Amino acid sequence: MWQEMRALLVTIGCFVLGTAAGCLVLWGDPRPLAGDGSLGMPAALVAGGVAAAAFIVSTLLYRRGETSPMPRWQSLVSNASAVALTIVFAGVTSLGVLLGGEVLALGLQGANIPPLGGGLIAGVAAAIGGRFAFAAGVGITTEDLAALLFGYLVVGTLFAMLTAADARWWELNFSQLGSGARGWAFNGTLVVAGLLVATVGSFVGRDIHRLRGDAVLGRIAALVGLWVLTGAALACVGLFPLANTPTAHHVSALATLVLFAASSAMTTLAIPGWPAPLVLVTVGVGALLAGAVVLWKPVGLYSLTVLEVVVVTVGLLWMTTLVRVLAALTPSDSRPSGRRHLLHPAHESAAMDPRRPAAAANPSA
Repeated sequence: MWQEMRALLVTIGCFVLGTAAGCLVLWGDPRPLAGDGSLGMPAALVAGGVAAAAFIVSTLLYRRGETSPMPRWQSLVSNASAVALTIVFAGVTSLGVLLGGEVLALGLQGANIPPLGGGLIAGVAAAIGGRFAFAAGVGITTEDLAALLFGYLVVGTLFAMLTAADARWWELNFSQLGSGARGWAFNGTLVVAGLLVATVGSFVGRDIHRLRGDAVLGRIAALVGLWVLTGAALACVGLFPLANTPTAHHVSALATLVLFAASSAMTTLAIPGWPAPLVLVTVGVGALLAGAVVLWKPVGLYSLTVLEVVVVTVGLLWMTTLVRVLAALTPSDSRPSGRRHLLHPAHESAAMDPRRPAAAANPSA
């Protein structure tokens, strides 16, 4: 009952804050829902800011001091994940508002919204984003992050499609969405998605550490490093648009695919017992990707755009299986490391013992 009451109070608080801030920044003449001079961007920034603030407040309220039993390096990793998630929740909420504005503009063509109406729109968006962000601060799992990544990619891509400079972009590839004056929508989506992929990798490493302890810490560090590099490469795809820097764009895209494949294989091998569902899906994904490439070239059955859809879909399918397997195997309690330094083993048998008592739960430790 208290959880529902808390969620209700948070929703009301975010709505009031978002509405007040929205009315303030939108005060003046009525504005359209989308396009130049619209209420979309100001409302998105307000809602994103409220969502980020809700996550920060929740983290401070429910996880303050929970990194104190950890060595400095582990605490830094946990705090870095929290910072990344703050940015992600702001980005997801803002992009959702922008997409909603574009959709509403199609159905309400010619409508101009007064400041109070714009403020209410910002308030509703802030209430929804703030509620989810606050709940994530209380406790977020790797499975939640993977679902967030999937939803964010869908929302970001749809928004980029609606605002694309070239309506026939699909005849070439998805990278065409990053061209033109509104290309920032697609490119920004890739940058934040890269940050989210790196954060998912950090949480995967956390879960494997809870399962296997300090004995494989070096291997876990390498695994997390691969995921971080994968996220960085994906972000670079957005930072180097195809129209401006084609070579850097193609290198980044290829690096993303190679690093994702390497991260997937290493993660599968790092999970104890090699769970059959994950192994089967990993092999199946590899076979599907190989077949998809052959059907693209030399067969020529479909365009590069279709191949990109296949690659992203099967990649997310694999990630969904991974996080569900980890959720079934991983204990919910935090596991502070017994090593003062990440790459230097400590001679403390208690830290190496998987049966040692776990500390209080820390969703990002």
